[in-house]
Amino acid sequence: MNAAHPASAPRRTPKIYWEDFHPGEVREFGAVTVRREDIIEFASRFDPQPFHLDDDAGRATPYGGLIASGWQTGSLAMRMMCDEYLLDAASLGSPGLEYLRWTAPVRPGDTLRMRLTVLATRVLKSRPTAGLVDTRWQLFNQRDEQVLDMRGYGMFARRTPQPD
Repeated sequence: MNAAHPASAPRRTPKIYWEDFHPGEVREFGAVTVRREDIIEFASRFDPQPFHLDDDAGRATPYGGLIASGWQTGSLAMRMMCDEYLLDAASLGSPGLEYLRWTAPVRPGDTLRMRLTVLATRVLKSRPTAGLVDTRWQLFNQRDEQVLDMRGYGMFARRTPQPD
């Protein structure tokens, strides 16, 4: 993935607020092809396990070849979310994840896409000007094999905060 990544993203006027997320909503997006060079570069910097760095070492594992770090896969998912909606949203960050699972290896040449499912939304009791969105993110490769399954929360400003 050769995405440009400036040191700081330009500030945008939000177009997406908490009210724009609806339980049951499913969005599909992204198409990122993972290059061998990107796998090795990421692993060299952040996860230098041999099966992320070397074809021969990868072949000697149950994976049968070079694979991307799960952390790289998660980073690619984050980038897809930013490109699809977060950079246009009134995002206030995230309090964390319920779970993160790497369900199949990502290999050089795989093309990944995202499925986002909104599970629930609610206004934050401690901060009524913001809401919480409970979301499941799944990444699939070009063979429709799920490679990542993650559930977490996003906080977003409300477009029209109402006193509760």
